[in-house]
Amino acid sequence: MSTEPETTEDAEPGTPTGGAETEGVEGTEREAAGSGEVSEGEGTEADAPGSGEVSEGEATEGDTADAGDVSEAEAELRAQRAERERIEQRKAGKQAPIEAGTKLSGKAADLLAAVRAVESGEKPVAAVFAEPEPAPRRSAREPVRRPQPVAAETVAASTAPAPAAVQAVRQVLGEGGAPDVLAPQVVAALGEGADEQLRADPWQLLRVAGVRPEQADGFARALLGAECGPDDERRGRAVTVWLLDQAALAGHTALEMPALLAVLAQRGVPDPDGAVQDAIAEGEALVFQDALEETGGAPARAEEEDTEEDEERPVRVLVGLERYALAEESLADGLARLVNSVPKQDGSAEDWERAAAGARGSTAELLRAVAAHGLVLHTGGEASLTEPAALLTAAHTLGLRAWAATHGPIGRTRFAALLRRSGHPSGPAAASDLPGQAAETPGAPSPVATVAGLLSGAEGPGRDGDGALDLDLLVVLDAPQLDVETAALLTESLPDGARLVLAGDPAVLWSVGPGRVFADLLAARICPQVASRQPDPGPLGELVSGIGIGELNQVEAPGKEVVIVPVRDAGEAVHRTVQLVVDSVPRAIGVPAEQTQVITPGHGGAVGTRALNAALKERLNPGPGRFGGFDPADRIVYSPVPGRALPGRVVKADAQGLHLSCEGEDVVVPKERVEQSVRHGWALTAHQAVGSRWPAVVVVLPGDAAQALSRPWVYTAFGRADRHLSVVHGVEQALPRAVAEVPAKPRTTRLPVLLAPQIS
Repeated sequence: MSTEPETTEDAEPGTPTGGAETEGVEGTEREAAGSGEVSEGEGTEADAPGSGEVSEGEATEGDTADAGDVSEAEAELRAQRAERERIEQRKAGKQAPIEAGTKLSGKAADLLAAVRAVESGEKPVAAVFAEPEPAPRRSAREPVRRPQPVAAETVAASTAPAPAAVQAVRQVLGEGGAPDVLAPQVVAALGEGADEQLRADPWQLLRVAGVRPEQADGFARALLGAECGPDDERRGRAVTVWLLDQAALAGHTALEMPALLAVLAQRGVPDPDGAVQDAIAEGEALVFQDALEETGGAPARAEEEDTEEDEERPVRVLVGLERYALAEESLADGLARLVNSVPKQDGSAEDWERAAAGARGSTAELLRAVAAHGLVLHTGGEASLTEPAALLTAAHTLGLRAWAATHGPIGRTRFAALLRRSGHPSGPAAASDLPGQAAETPGAPSPVATVAGLLSGAEGPGRDGDGALDLDLLVVLDAPQLDVETAALLTESLPDGARLVLAGDPAVLWSVGPGRVFADLLAARICPQVASRQPDPGPLGELVSGIGIGELNQVEAPGKEVVIVPVRDAGEAVHRTVQLVVDSVPRAIGVPAEQTQVITPGHGGAVGTRALNAALKERLNPGPGRFGGFDPADRIVYSPVPGRALPGRVVKADAQGLHLSCEGEDVVVPKERVEQSVRHGWALTAHQAVGSRWPAVVVVLPGDAAQALSRPWVYTAFGRADRHLSVVHGVEQALPRAVAEVPAKPRTTRLPVLLAPQIS
């Protein structure tokens, strides 16, 4: 078979074997599968578009859209704040957007550059729990909590730091040689009296995303002079909290005490144990002791805890941040409530059995499991989505208020179309249908929302008088993307007697945020698990299925479904990628450029998303980029909050900001937030692409991306293609080796041990 579709040479279908070295991919994608390394800052694919690792300020501060027209991002913000006050009285560690800095030099310029690197993904920063060439991380997200109505005026007031407070912090930053444009972020992070807190403890500067310990040390030396030393207890406490936050960016909800002490010693803390105990005493960290089985694997079961062997059972000591501890405990409580409760009797057992009898195979198993249980897990690939669709159709027939929620808008649109094709009474297929809105043709609204839209109230059935979601059955697709905070809010939001189905492909990359909720539940086996027996069809399905079990097989691709394009260096990789998107795939496969998605391991480097997007823009939509580098018709990806990636296009720019169309939704991004929250979107990273699929996908693997590759990354990237996959291949044998030998990296979580004593 020919190589690249018709016009490119040296490619061949089947297993990638190309060679070549490429230049550094400095913003290599972080594997949500829980990389062991924890690094600060990031231009990762895990982050949504606006910055490599979207700083918290991007998502939570400074969004000043018109108060009368509340945006989805604002709705999520107010939901987060109201729920935190209602549930745990947590501290909010948000950062405001960084203003443009000018005329800085020396230490101040270095510090600002570090923060800029975190926001834009320009380059990686120092790693913490070191792995080879770790990918940078984005800053941790604020917990998402149950939405409650909040006045738009209140949101606007809360997102803008008081000018007097900002000015006071600017003065302190200037005295310490730090760029004063960091003042809004410092105020947002430290709250009232931020200037006094910073003067009393200069290491509090570490609470600003992108600031590293060595930079905070320089700031402290300038402020404290001879009083500053590595043994200062304030430094030890601040570095401890910083390390725990970095661990969360790598997916851990807590760290084992020995690992934390070892890294503290590496960071120059003379008394690591004292630093940890100090942080615990000040309430900035929590300590846990979890009993383990003698094998050292699973948590101890509740019924075994009274035995004499308990005294000898090994115990692991964990340290974590309060926000993730509270979220994981809340999630465990909510899941236990679902497992231990009897589902609401809305439809007799005979009705459910008749519905199951009319189905076949694993679809019937799913219906029977949901009929009798409050929590059910469903696993499978793209083809298996017909089973949740059949479940929703059957539930609707039985009179249940049933909804589905997806990770992103592309997944929402695709599943809504699948529902209509499967006979769900939501009206004939219409490209303009949006979840929660009536179709243009007669029929009921499509019962599909995004997870973020469902929780914010922008989509879905809304809330009842008690604040719970007004539904009887919720099917969450893309369940591996749930972090502990989002999953906790979902379970808290379900009314008593409701059913929850978590469905997804366990082989894809894990969540951007901390936790491995879906994997932990599959391992815990506390509820029914239904594995779909529907394989993904065709050569692409065969290829991806093999990757899922660790095999990179050569597949027959008579219709050029899979094409390999070997490259020798970074320049050739960019050239061949552009050629594929602009010419070869449209002409040979019949998929236009606007329906072809490029996926690469990271944002930075010679073949990262920034380089590829620049080359693709030059060919597909050249222009001066008058508004923050963007022109009308540019393909973009928008990040309203950390971890969210909404693909779309630029419509226009005016005094209000940049006008976007994201999967049929109109979005206006204020001018001051464009740089932080909008990226060009011809090329994405795998985490930005997860939950979405396109007719054609070009996966770019430059030579130095080898260390970023893992089985989940390859599975996720290759699995985004519906009809055609081209692989621009320069990693030689690193690709089959990654598929065969590099599984998901472990994450330290507490969910299994929290669930064990609660499950009856």
